[in-house]
Amino acid sequence: MKRTIGQAALLIILGATPLVAQTPERPLGTLREQSKLQHHWLTVRLDSVLPMLMRKYDVELWVVAMREYNEDPVFRGLVAPETFAARRRTIYMFHDRAAAGFDKIALGGSSQGGLYEAVRGSKTLPDGRRQELWGKDQWDLFAEMVRERDPRTIGVNISEEHNFADGLSAGEWSQMEEALGPELASRVVRAEGLAIDYLYLRVPEMVPTFKKMQGLAWEIISTAFSDEVIVPGVTTTEDVVWWMRQQLADKGLATWFHTSVDVQRFGGVDGPNPVIQRGDVLHCDFGITALGLNTDTQHMGYVLREGETDAPEGLKQALAAANRLQDIALEAMVPGRSGNEALLATLSKMREEGIDGTVYSHPVGDHGHASGPLIGLWDRQEGVPGRGDVRLLPSTWYAIELQATSAIPEWDGQRVRMAQEEDAEMAPDGTMQWLHKRQDRLHIVR
Repeated sequence: MKRTIGQAALLIILGATPLVAQTPERPLGTLREQSKLQHHWLTVRLDSVLPMLMRKYDVELWVVAMREYNEDPVFRGLVAPETFAARRRTIYMFHDRAAAGFDKIALGGSSQGGLYEAVRGSKTLPDGRRQELWGKDQWDLFAEMVRERDPRTIGVNISEEHNFADGLSAGEWSQMEEALGPELASRVVRAEGLAIDYLYLRVPEMVPTFKKMQGLAWEIISTAFSDEVIVPGVTTTEDVVWWMRQQLADKGLATWFHTSVDVQRFGGVDGPNPVIQRGDVLHCDFGITALGLNTDTQHMGYVLREGETDAPEGLKQALAAANRLQDIALEAMVPGRSGNEALLATLSKMREEGIDGTVYSHPVGDHGHASGPLIGLWDRQEGVPGRGDVRLLPSTWYAIELQATSAIPEWDGQRVRMAQEEDAEMAPDGTMQWLHKRQDRLHIVR
């Protein structure tokens, strides 16, 4: 069937990825179109990223075992969007046979659209019926498959420090260990780096969609912090929160945390859910979930007083201080540095320049607070043991989350906290850049 010119205009090519028809009501396309795009990303990750990482960490066979509703954190990065949970027990096996090939096996799961060899062993009951393997029988088949492949190393997701690399439950591990037997079990290694980096690295084909999601976050926040939504003296912070949440639902989008909106006011604010007044400083924390990806954004706004045409200069300078701290943070993020090293470099420069702030940035991607190096926590400005020791890598995304607090002359020196969060990319060449843009002007409610 021929497309009309109007229909063709809606088709947007995202790099080398499938076509997606975007409309105001469906800004990221239909679910079916999104699924095609996600299948493409999964193919690239499994066929290109995963073999590279297994060789990097010297894991010949990676085993990711789980039961329904107790999925490994890596699960969402291994399956197609039509798969919401593990099937009964699913054991994913990835075997790097070097020049002989790279095998992807789903023992107990589906082929995920042809990406895996799906194996569902069965046995014949006394009455002649066939029954899918369950419990010990499934583990015995697993062990038989491992013995046939005879890998040098068997990687599993067990970690005492890294949540994303600790997905193998105690029950699954005890059964796996028993099935393998002492000799094969002696080849088992903890694949911490492999699990972390598989979720941490982004493939270039994802970038256009993530940028679009960032743009949508900006559009929703910009409207929320305007007189289209806020009537000073009438609208409460919870009114704005639920307006933002409803916008996501109306556009077929979701979120990974409940939106928050709060105010700072000359003289202070009493109680939760205050009515927004003229002269208030607004803050929101807002995220979008779509196509298996998650954004994280914090912006600031100001409600004009009667007679004002812009925010007071002191508030604009306070935002500029937060912007400068963002610059410092991006300059400190260098490939090969740990999150803790980037944090300490940022804080040292921040103090040298007289900025009063804190830094608590983190990767984003398959999860909102995603796999990779933590660059501080709000209550751990000296560094984060373990999670902060992970190294920064190119082709990764981060929520640059921080705040700078400044005394505001127009508020008799009262201090105001300017919290900022924007998503940025460490590009394949190692340079840091905003995936959309950063807020350098307060949103204004007139």
